Amino acid sequence: MSEVKIQPAVHGRRPVTPDRSFEVEMAAHLRKSHPPAQLAEMLDRFASGSSELDTMMRRILWRGVGVIHPETFEIGDGVFIGDQAYIQGRIEGSCVIGNRVWIGPQSYFDARSLVLEDEVGWGPGAKVLGSEHTGLPADVPIIATDLAVRPVRVRRGADIGVNAILLPGVTVGEGSIVGAGAVVRADVPPFAIVAGVPAKFLRWREGHEKESHA
Repeated sequence: MSEVKIQPAVHGRRPVTPDRSFEVEMAAHLRKSHPPAQLAEMLDRFASGSSELDTMMRRILWRGVGVIHPETFEIGDGVFIGDQAYIQGRIEGSCVIGNRVWIGPQSYFDARSLVLEDEVGWGPGAKVLGSEHTGLPADVPIIATDLAVRPVRVRRGADIGVNAILLPGVTVGEGSIVGAGAVVRADVPPFAIVAGVPAKFLRWREGHEKESHA
């Protein structure tokens, strides 16, 4: 068995500090002096860089850039959103992201009715779908049939693995782990570990074995 090196966590232990005052002031100035289309173009310039300037400009421009249905978003403190992540707000939808959430690069969220509670970890490339076509009537192209919207909830401290997919209507319980590449189509109990396609229960997290007798 290969040697395992343990390193301390960074994001989950880093103190949350307020944005610097000059960043807040610059964001306000840009909102007043530039239309949303120009702000979006500016954001594109800094969307994928990893330098201190790139990350600072993303913080500033996120305060002012126009997004689809921004009125549906509620984002907490200390949230990290990786490069090329896409959070798609929806008309009359709701997207709540709690404090200290970490969202990996190239993630996708169909945020029709979505809640990520505090300290959720979201692996790179993981996706959530908030709706699906009914497929009825059968003689109509599927993309022309009605959408069934179902809420998706990820409870506090859960971890979603790389390239996992959450399907409409599921709740991932507190402190649970969804393995890489899993397709979750049913609720995951708190402190459970699931994996596979479709995702199946593997075991309870250490110290929560009693859950199996609940």
